[in-house]
Amino acid sequence: MNNEFTHFDSKGNAIMVDVSEKEVTSRVAIARGTIYLGEIALEGVMQEKIKKGDVLGVARVAGIMAVKNTASLIPMCHTLQITGASIDFEINRENYSITTYCTVKLNGQTGVEMEALTGVSVALLTIYDMCKAITKDMIISGIALVEKSGGKSDYVGKEVAKSIREEIREEIEMEMKKEAKMLEAKKKAPDIKGIFQGESK
Repeated sequence: MNNEFTHFDSKGNAIMVDVSEKEVTSRVAIARGTIYLGEIALEGVMQEKIKKGDVLGVARVAGIMAVKNTASLIPMCHTLQITGASIDFEINRENYSITTYCTVKLNGQTGVEMEALTGVSVALLTIYDMCKAITKDMIISGIALVEKSGGKSDYVGKEVAKSIREEIREEIEMEMKKEAKMLEAKKKAPDIKGIFQGESK
């Protein structure tokens, strides 16, 4: 594996890597990330009660659009003829989260890792945008490349990276549960403002 930076020339100037001599191969990349919404926002998404519309449907389209426009966002990415892109969601009702997966495919001379990472990031940001009227206490975490194939080498997420993501997930889950308990307690608490207003009449 080459550990040298490739986006610089001999003088240190930023360049787009010349891939013209590379072999055309079938390439696939999968990226993932998770957004923790809290109970109320997640239920709104599941029951399609978010005022802006179908959250997951819009996020799916946004993610795919982002895949196709990655070269416009990341300066040294090549403009690619993507042959396939998909966004999938995994909902966890226990910790009120939505894990998003972006899969990108291409027959070409360079990989699609950045396209997959961009797609999953924008999909998650779209979920945040559509739910922020309900709560802004959402956490986006664990965006990472899961695997890639094609080209000189394949890649599968390292166990160390997976364990770190699990630790982060556990910490976030604990925080979200605390917030859920506080919210539930707040619901059960008497309306103090109303009591004082009643006394003043």
